[in-house]
Amino acid sequence: MSVMWNLWHGCDKYSEGCVNCYVYRGDARYGRDATVCAKTADFYKPAAKDKNGCYKIQPGTLVFTCFSSDFFLDKADGWRGEAWQMIRSRPDLHFLFITKRILRFYECIPDDWKQGYENVTICCTVENQKRAEERLPFFASLPIKYKEIICEPLLERIDLNGLISDKFYGVTAGGESGNDARICRYSWILALKESCKDTGICFKFKQTGARFEKDGTVYNIPRIKQHEQARRAGIDSFPFQRKFEEYN
Repeated sequence: MSVMWNLWHGCDKYSEGCVNCYVYRGDARYGRDATVCAKTADFYKPAAKDKNGCYKIQPGTLVFTCFSSDFFLDKADGWRGEAWQMIRSRPDLHFLFITKRILRFYECIPDDWKQGYENVTICCTVENQKRAEERLPFFASLPIKYKEIICEPLLERIDLNGLISDKFYGVTAGGESGNDARICRYSWILALKESCKDTGICFKFKQTGARFEKDGTVYNIPRIKQHEQARRAGIDSFPFQRKFEEYN
């Protein structure tokens, strides 16, 4: 069981993976400025209760957090403390968020973080070799209970040798969506899988992206088929949901 908690919306483009950001694409369709960051109506969602005084989000739920922004965005510094309070108050939920701004970690964690909250997974995005080498050594050193690497959108072949270890639960990889998507090559996906196999950590091929190259042929894949085609490759090294069953 999972829910989405987009507690604020809007972001600034930060690195190469942000060029064709889905938040910007979505906001452009409605004439909104995606650089404007604001709290959403769902800000207090984890704390919301029904008329009987029970939490609306049931215990054991996986909460995908801040997928319409970045949880470590500097524009949200004034709101994050209250967000951490809600996360801390719901140890019966597991919160997962993805950030490109992992270098801001120590500026963004609460005072009682210590070795990390048991109910939080932090995922760090690395879209190319430059960002992998910039972010992963620091990410590996951080006091976080559950860490994952997200190579999405995967923009080039990334050599993770020497950059990953069993400090990470695993790697999730995928291509870029949208009309202007950059190519993702199957050989890059397979290279990541082999690195995970060699390291003994898990691997998930999440989606092909809109332009996917395999054996010299580039396929234009509709959005509705991108996850399905990745699943059909059959190269995941673990059932994705298993980890969250272990957490709960």
